[in-house]
Amino acid sequence: KSGLDPGGAWHAWGMACLKAGNLTSAREKFNRCLKPPMDLNQLNHGSRLVQDVIQYLESTVKPVLITDDDYFATLRELEATLRTRSLSLEMMCEGKIQHNSYYQECLFYLHSYGTNLAIISFYMRHDCMREALLHLLNKESPSEVFIEGIFIPSYESGKLHMLENLLETIDPGLESWGVYLIAACKYLQRKNYYHILYELQQFMKDHVRAAMTCIRFFTHGAKSYTELGGKQAWLLKIKDHLKVYLQEVSRSSGRKKMAFTFRKKMSAADVSRHINTVDLQMEVTKFLHQCESSGTSQMTDSSLPTLFGNNNMKMDVACKVILEGKNIEEGFGIAFRVLQDFQLEATEVYNKVAKQLVKQQKYSEIQQLLKCVNESGVAAKNDGDNIILNCLNEFKNIPAEDLDNLIQDMDSDENKIQAYMMCNKLRSAYLVSVRQEKARAVQLVQHVRQLAESSGDHVVKAICAQWL
Repeated sequence: KSGLDPGGAWHAWGMACLKAGNLTSAREKFNRCLKPPMDLNQLNHGSRLVQDVIQYLESTVKPVLITDDDYFATLRELEATLRTRSLSLEMMCEGKIQHNSYYQECLFYLHSYGTNLAIISFYMRHDCMREALLHLLNKESPSEVFIEGIFIPSYESGKLHMLENLLETIDPGLESWGVYLIAACKYLQRKNYYHILYELQQFMKDHVRAAMTCIRFFTHGAKSYTELGGKQAWLLKIKDHLKVYLQEVSRSSGRKKMAFTFRKKMSAADVSRHINTVDLQMEVTKFLHQCESSGTSQMTDSSLPTLFGNNNMKMDVACKVILEGKNIEEGFGIAFRVLQDFQLEATEVYNKVAKQLVKQQKYSEIQQLLKCVNESGVAAKNDGDNIILNCLNEFKNIPAEDLDNLIQDMDSDENKIQAYMMCNKLRSAYLVSVRQEKARAVQLVQHVRQLAESSGDHVVKAICAQWL
């Protein structure tokens, strides 16, 4: 008469019937107020009213705990447990219809009015992981339901191995679980749970991704190559994963179709390249670890470069290796291989190293660097000269004697003249200019005279004018 919503009354009446043990009558009352969810795959446990019903039914099959101090309390507790714990005991049966009437009621309400997540969570709460997994597959629920309902509860309660065993039992090839497993890996990566991620990738036999996780274990958080030296076991694991992957690829190449659709694929050439990178990184690690231990290490960068980064980082590795040895020659061989293997811009690295050496005032080592570059066999004609010109361009305060030595080491007279002009050594520039072929010498001396005029060097200006 008052036009109020009767739902609340029906629900209260249904609950009263449940408490009185009249299950049939309760179903009838709830039927008038409970509705199935619009989307069975929504990430919640359905309406509050359904949750209340399930909560009550579950509480009736829990053991009755007795809190008095009676000596026989524990016996009564045990008796109560044996009498009422039929829910979890019967759940152990291989998915057979359960005999416990309250358990039946829970499933009735969940299937009629609950979401897939609510059903799966119910199974998981009562140690029925197999039923939860089969329900997930049967309903083709999205991966979010798997993560929320099965995966998170499994690893939080230490049952990840149990979950893995069941996944394999239900589908030995794991193909039907591919989408769910990849989603679980992404979830773990977002959460930074890399140890669980690595464990899962090994179970999935996803060797390429497992190798990538090992790279992270190797590089993450290391502040020095001494630390990386202690983490070299991860480099061996990367190689192991990649080798196993290569074996699997070669075994399956004879068959018509490769089954592993959810595992990361990579060409054999790329895998071999990565194995080579790991070998080179091992060599770099041993060398730099040794340098740091013997105290020859000077460079202190905020970030620690490895060969697993981008090209700029690889170039930083090459610079570090050249600069941190006892002398330039000691690390040049490894650095040269880094430059060759990754086809990096060698001149850029050499220029960086030379500038660093100027900062450290190690001018004789620059000459050693030029010697190594020239003897490497792949240097272009002017590479050595360009390294010196780049240094002079940036540093004006090199001592006179060292400056002369560097310029004297240049191959091309043209470059020497340019270097002398850059350093305002106009007399020296004039002396080299006049030794050139006549027409070119005239041009060069004219240029030197102009510079002398603009800088107010009347002596050199007069000499040039007289020669011209």
